[in-house]
Amino acid sequence: MISSMRHYRIALCGLATLSLLSLPVNAQARTEITINDVGVSPENLTSSRDGAVFFGSTAKGTIYRAAPGASQAEPWILASSSGLTNVLGLLADDRSNTLWVCQNVTGGRGTPVAGQTALRSFDLKSGNARATYPFPPNAGICNDIAVGADGTAYVTESFRGRVHRLRPGAAALEVWVTDSANFNAVDGVAVLSDGSVYVNDFFSGKLFRIRVSADGSAGSVTPLQASMPSARSDGLRSVGRETLVQAEGQGRLSEIQVTGDRATVRVLQDGLTGATGVTVIGDTAFVLVNRAKAVAVPYHPR
Repeated sequence: MISSMRHYRIALCGLATLSLLSLPVNAQARTEITINDVGVSPENLTSSRDGAVFFGSTAKGTIYRAAPGASQAEPWILASSSGLTNVLGLLADDRSNTLWVCQNVTGGRGTPVAGQTALRSFDLKSGNARATYPFPPNAGICNDIAVGADGTAYVTESFRGRVHRLRPGAAALEVWVTDSANFNAVDGVAVLSDGSVYVNDFFSGKLFRIRVSADGSAGSVTPLQASMPSARSDGLRSVGRETLVQAEGQGRLSEIQVTGDRATVRVLQDGLTGATGVTVIGDTAFVLVNRAKAVAVPYHPR
Protein backbone atom coordinates (compact mmCIF):
# COMPACT_ATOMS: atom_id res chain seq x y z
CA MET A 1 0.00 0.00 0.00
CA ILE A 2 2.68 2.41 -1.00
CA SER A 3 0.96 3.97 -4.01
CA SER A 4 0.39 7.31 -2.29
CA MET A 5 2.10 6.77 1.04
CA ARG A 6 4.66 9.47 0.63
CA HIS A 7 1.71 11.81 0.22
CA TYR A 8 0.04 10.39 3.33
CA ARG A 9 3.30 10.57 5.26
CA ILE A 10 3.74 14.21 4.36
CA ALA A 11 0.30 15.55 3.67
CA LEU A 12 -1.13 13.46 6.21
CA CYS A 13 1.38 11.28 5.36
CA GLY A 14 -12.08 -25.61 8.57
CA LEU A 15 -14.20 -23.66 6.01
CA ALA A 16 -16.87 -21.42 7.40
CA THR A 17 -20.35 -22.87 7.36
CA LEU A 18 -22.25 -19.76 8.26
CA SER A 19 -24.69 -18.53 5.64
CA LEU A 20 -24.68 -15.27 3.72
CA LEU A 21 -28.20 -14.21 2.81
CA SER A 22 -29.10 -17.93 2.81
CA LEU A 23 -26.07 -18.73 0.63
CA PRO A 24 -22.93 -20.54 1.82
CA VAL A 25 -19.81 -18.41 2.20
CA ASN A 26 -18.24 -20.03 -0.87
CA ALA A 27 -21.10 -18.84 -3.10
CA GLN A 28 -20.74 -15.08 -3.07
CA ALA A 29 -23.61 -13.11 -4.61
CA ARG A 30 -21.76 -9.79 -4.27
CA THR A 31 -20.11 -8.42 -7.39
CA GLU A 32 -18.69 -5.41 -5.57
CA ILE A 33 -18.66 -3.77 -2.16
CA THR A 34 -18.90 0.00 -1.88
CA ILE A 35 -18.44 2.26 1.15
CA ASN A 36 -21.28 4.39 2.49
CA ASP A 37 -19.22 7.56 2.88
CA VAL A 38 -17.22 10.02 0.79
CA GLY A 39 -13.51 10.85 0.84
CA VAL A 40 -12.59 7.57 2.53
CA SER A 41 -9.54 6.62 0.42
CA PRO A 42 -9.01 3.08 1.76
CA GLU A 43 -5.66 1.37 1.18
CA ASN A 44 -6.51 -2.15 2.32
CA LEU A 45 -9.29 -4.52 3.27
CA THR A 46 -9.73 -7.76 5.18
CA SER A 47 -12.49 -10.27 5.90
CA SER A 48 -13.58 -12.53 8.74
CA ARG A 49 -14.66 -16.15 8.40
CA ASP A 50 -18.35 -15.25 8.39
CA GLY A 51 -17.91 -13.13 5.25
CA ALA A 52 -17.84 -9.66 6.80
CA VAL A 53 -15.47 -7.27 4.99
CA PHE A 54 -13.55 -4.41 6.64
CA PHE A 55 -11.98 -1.29 5.12
CA GLY A 56 -9.73 1.32 6.76
CA SER A 57 -9.63 5.00 5.82
CA THR A 58 -6.35 6.81 5.27
CA ALA A 59 -8.20 10.12 5.07
CA LYS A 60 -10.61 9.83 7.99
CA GLY A 61 -9.23 7.10 10.24
CA THR A 62 -12.62 5.38 10.53
CA ILE A 63 -13.00 1.64 9.90
CA TYR A 64 -15.94 0.48 7.81
CA ARG A 65 -17.64 -2.93 7.91
CA ALA A 66 -19.80 -4.68 5.33
CA ALA A 67 -21.91 -7.29 7.10
CA PRO A 68 -21.86 -10.85 5.73
CA GLY A 69 -23.53 -10.75 2.33
CA ALA A 70 -23.90 -6.95 2.32
CA SER A 71 -22.75 -4.96 -0.70
CA GLN A 72 -22.11 -1.76 1.23
CA ALA A 73 -19.75 -1.08 4.12
CA GLU A 74 -20.97 1.21 6.90
CA PRO A 75 -18.96 3.23 9.44
CA TRP A 76 -18.14 0.85 12.29
CA ILE A 77 -15.18 2.00 14.42
CA LEU A 78 -15.31 5.79 14.33
CA ALA A 79 -12.13 7.83 14.41
CA SER A 80 -13.86 10.35 16.65
CA SER A 81 -14.34 7.79 19.43
CA SER A 82 -11.34 5.49 18.86
CA GLY A 83 -8.63 8.06 18.12
CA LEU A 84 -7.69 6.25 14.91
CA THR A 85 -5.78 8.22 12.27
CA ASN A 86 -4.67 7.30 8.76
CA VAL A 87 -5.49 3.58 8.72
CA LEU A 88 -3.54 1.48 6.22
CA GLY A 89 -3.29 -2.26 6.73
CA LEU A 90 -5.82 -4.22 8.75
CA LEU A 91 -6.24 -7.93 9.38
CA ALA A 92 -9.15 -9.92 10.80
CA ASP A 93 -7.85 -12.77 12.95
CA ASP A 94 -10.76 -15.04 13.86
CA ARG A 95 -8.68 -17.29 16.08
CA SER A 96 -8.06 -14.52 18.58
CA ASN A 97 -11.24 -12.55 17.76
CA THR A 98 -8.99 -9.60 16.90
CA LEU A 99 -9.00 -6.92 14.25
CA TRP A 100 -5.40 -5.77 13.87
CA VAL A 101 -4.95 -2.24 12.51
CA CYS A 102 -1.99 -0.19 11.27
CA GLN A 103 -2.48 3.49 12.08
CA ASN A 104 -0.14 6.34 11.17
CA VAL A 105 0.40 9.97 12.01
CA THR A 106 -1.08 12.77 9.95
CA GLY A 107 0.34 16.16 9.12
CA GLY A 108 3.87 17.36 8.53
CA ARG A 109 5.53 19.82 6.16
CA GLY A 110 4.10 22.88 7.84
CA THR A 111 0.95 21.31 9.24
CA PRO A 112 0.59 19.99 12.80
CA VAL A 113 1.44 16.33 13.30
CA ALA A 114 -1.37 14.36 14.95
CA GLY A 115 -1.80 10.80 16.13
CA GLN A 116 0.93 8.20 16.34
CA THR A 117 2.31 5.38 14.23
CA ALA A 118 1.23 2.19 15.95
CA LEU A 119 -0.25 -1.27 15.71
CA ARG A 120 -3.67 -1.35 17.33
CA SER A 121 -6.05 -4.15 18.25
CA PHE A 122 -9.85 -4.19 18.42
CA ASP A 123 -12.45 -6.80 19.27
CA LEU A 124 -13.45 -8.37 15.95
CA LYS A 125 -17.09 -8.75 16.95
CA SER A 126 -17.83 -5.60 18.96
CA GLY A 127 -15.24 -3.20 17.59
CA ASN A 128 -14.17 -2.24 21.11
CA ALA A 129 -10.58 -1.03 21.43
CA ARG A 130 -8.13 -3.35 23.15
CA ALA A 131 -4.52 -2.17 22.98
CA THR A 132 -2.08 0.18 21.26
CA TYR A 133 1.51 -0.79 20.44
CA PRO A 134 3.52 2.28 19.34
CA PHE A 135 6.27 2.10 16.74
CA PRO A 136 9.75 3.39 17.65
CA PRO A 137 10.41 7.14 17.36
CA ASN A 138 10.96 8.46 13.81
CA ALA A 139 9.30 5.39 12.37
CA GLY A 140 8.32 4.97 8.75
CA ILE A 141 4.86 3.69 7.84
CA CYS A 142 2.95 0.97 9.67
CA ASN A 143 1.80 -0.87 6.57
CA ASP A 144 0.33 -4.34 7.02
CA ILE A 145 -0.05 -7.29 9.38
CA ALA A 146 0.07 -11.09 9.31
CA VAL A 147 -0.35 -13.57 12.16
CA GLY A 148 1.61 -16.80 12.58
CA ALA A 149 0.29 -20.14 13.82
CA ASP A 150 1.48 -19.35 17.35
CA GLY A 151 -0.37 -16.03 17.39
CA THR A 152 2.65 -13.82 16.78
CA ALA A 153 1.75 -10.71 14.77
CA TYR A 154 4.24 -9.55 12.14
CA VAL A 155 4.03 -5.93 11.01
CA THR A 156 5.79 -4.29 8.06
CA GLU A 157 7.31 -0.82 8.34
CA SER A 158 7.72 0.90 4.99
CA PHE A 159 10.65 3.25 4.29
CA ARG A 160 12.70 1.93 7.21
CA GLY A 161 13.28 -1.60 5.91
CA ARG A 162 11.92 -3.25 9.03
CA VAL A 163 9.49 -5.95 10.12
CA HIS A 164 8.24 -5.87 13.71
CA ARG A 165 6.70 -8.63 15.75
CA LEU A 166 4.32 -8.79 18.68
CA ARG A 167 4.41 -12.05 20.57
CA PRO A 168 1.24 -13.29 22.30
CA GLY A 169 0.93 -11.56 25.65
CA ALA A 170 3.74 -9.09 24.94
CA ALA A 171 3.29 -5.50 26.04
CA ALA A 172 5.26 -3.93 23.20
CA LEU A 173 6.39 -4.41 19.63
CA GLU A 174 9.98 -5.40 18.95
CA VAL A 175 12.02 -4.92 15.79
CA TRP A 176 12.25 -8.44 14.35
CA VAL A 177 14.31 -7.88 11.21
CA THR A 178 16.02 -4.91 9.55
CA ASP A 179 17.10 -5.23 5.92
CA SER A 180 17.29 -1.89 4.16
CA ALA A 181 19.26 -3.49 1.32
CA ASN A 182 16.29 -5.64 0.27
CA PHE A 183 13.35 -3.78 1.75
CA ASN A 184 13.17 -0.39 0.05
CA ALA A 185 9.42 -0.19 0.60
CA VAL A 186 8.40 -3.39 2.35
CA ASP A 187 4.63 -3.67 2.03
CA GLY A 188 2.47 -6.80 2.13
CA VAL A 189 3.11 -9.64 4.57
CA ALA A 190 1.79 -13.19 4.96
CA VAL A 191 2.68 -16.46 6.69
CA LEU A 192 2.61 -19.87 4.97
CA SER A 193 2.50 -23.40 6.37
CA ASP A 194 6.29 -23.67 6.56
CA GLY A 195 6.10 -21.02 9.29
CA SER A 196 8.12 -18.52 7.28
CA VAL A 197 7.09 -14.91 6.86
CA TYR A 198 6.73 -13.64 3.29
CA VAL A 199 6.94 -9.96 2.40
CA ASN A 200 6.86 -8.06 -0.87
CA ASP A 201 8.46 -4.77 -1.81
CA PHE A 202 6.44 -2.10 -3.59
CA PHE A 203 9.34 -0.49 -5.42
CA SER A 204 11.19 -3.60 -6.63
CA GLY A 205 8.18 -5.90 -6.99
CA LYS A 206 10.17 -8.70 -5.37
CA LEU A 207 8.89 -11.32 -2.94
CA PHE A 208 11.04 -12.40 0.01
CA ARG A 209 10.93 -15.27 2.49
CA ILE A 210 12.07 -14.68 6.06
CA ARG A 211 12.77 -17.89 7.93
CA VAL A 212 11.64 -18.11 11.54
CA SER A 213 14.25 -19.75 13.78
CA ALA A 214 13.36 -22.23 16.52
CA ASP A 215 13.64 -19.48 19.12
CA GLY A 216 11.40 -17.17 17.10
CA SER A 217 14.17 -14.89 15.87
CA ALA A 218 14.46 -13.94 12.21
CA GLY A 219 16.56 -16.24 10.08
CA SER A 220 17.75 -15.81 6.51
CA VAL A 221 16.06 -13.41 4.08
CA THR A 222 15.75 -14.96 0.61
CA PRO A 223 14.45 -13.30 -2.56
CA LEU A 224 12.27 -15.76 -4.45
CA GLN A 225 12.73 -16.40 -8.17
CA ALA A 226 9.44 -15.36 -9.76
CA SER A 227 8.14 -16.87 -13.01
CA MET A 228 7.11 -13.37 -14.09
CA PRO A 229 7.86 -9.90 -12.70
CA SER A 230 5.48 -7.95 -10.50
CA ALA A 231 5.00 -4.19 -10.48
CA ARG A 232 4.02 -2.13 -7.44
CA SER A 233 3.45 -5.22 -5.28
CA ASP A 234 0.95 -4.38 -2.58
CA GLY A 235 -1.61 -6.34 -0.56
CA LEU A 236 -0.54 -9.95 0.18
CA ARG A 237 -2.59 -12.76 1.75
CA SER A 238 -2.07 -16.47 2.33
CA VAL A 239 -4.80 -18.70 0.89
CA GLY A 240 -3.28 -22.17 1.15
CA ARG A 241 -0.34 -24.09 2.54
CA GLU A 242 2.01 -22.77 -0.15
CA THR A 243 -0.20 -20.22 -1.90
CA LEU A 244 -0.47 -16.44 -1.76
CA VAL A 245 -2.63 -13.91 -3.55
CA GLN A 246 -1.23 -10.49 -4.33
CA ALA A 247 -2.71 -7.17 -5.44
CA GLU A 248 -0.44 -5.12 -7.67
CA GLY A 249 -0.74 -1.39 -8.27
CA GLN A 250 -0.23 -1.96 -11.98
CA GLY A 251 -3.79 -3.33 -11.97
CA ARG A 252 -3.23 -7.03 -11.54
CA LEU A 253 -4.42 -9.70 -9.13
CA SER A 254 -2.08 -12.70 -9.02
CA GLU A 255 -1.82 -16.06 -7.35
CA ILE A 256 1.68 -17.06 -6.24
CA GLN A 257 2.60 -20.69 -5.63
CA VAL A 258 5.76 -21.01 -3.52
CA THR A 259 7.95 -24.07 -4.04
CA GLY A 260 11.35 -23.83 -2.44
CA ASP A 261 12.96 -20.62 -3.68
CA ARG A 262 10.66 -20.37 -6.69
CA ALA A 263 7.43 -18.37 -6.97
CA THR A 264 5.12 -19.44 -9.79
CA VAL A 265 2.82 -16.56 -10.68
CA ARG A 266 -0.65 -17.03 -12.20
CA VAL A 267 -2.55 -13.91 -13.27
CA LEU A 268 -6.13 -14.06 -12.00
CA GLN A 269 -7.30 -10.68 -13.28
CA ASP A 270 -5.65 -7.87 -15.18
CA GLY A 271 -6.85 -4.39 -16.10
CA LEU A 272 -7.88 -3.43 -12.57
CA THR A 273 -7.43 0.22 -11.59
CA GLY A 274 -4.86 0.67 -8.85
CA ALA A 275 -5.28 -2.65 -7.02
CA THR A 276 -3.94 -2.20 -3.49
CA GLY A 277 -5.51 -4.92 -1.35
CA VAL A 278 -7.15 -8.34 -1.57
CA THR A 279 -9.11 -10.68 0.66
CA VAL A 280 -10.57 -14.07 -0.24
CA ILE A 281 -13.99 -15.37 0.82
CA GLY A 282 -14.76 -18.86 -0.44
CA ASP A 283 -14.31 -18.91 -4.19
CA THR A 284 -14.24 -15.11 -4.55
CA ALA A 285 -11.36 -12.67 -4.22
CA PHE A 286 -12.40 -9.13 -3.35
CA VAL A 287 -9.87 -6.65 -4.69
CA LEU A 288 -9.65 -3.05 -3.49
CA VAL A 289 -9.45 -0.81 -6.56
CA ASN A 290 -9.03 2.90 -7.17
CA ARG A 291 -8.96 3.43 -3.39
CA ALA A 292 -12.74 3.37 -3.52
CA LYS A 293 -14.39 -0.07 -3.57
CA ALA A 294 -13.84 -3.83 -3.67
CA VAL A 295 -14.63 -5.76 -6.83
CA ALA A 296 -15.25 -9.50 -6.92
CA VAL A 297 -12.97 -11.76 -8.95
CA PRO A 298 -13.82 -15.48 -9.22
CA TYR A 299 -10.97 -17.47 -7.70
CA HIS A 300 -10.40 -21.21 -7.77
CA PRO A 301 -7.03 -22.16 -6.27
CA ARG A 302 -4.96 -24.70 -8.15
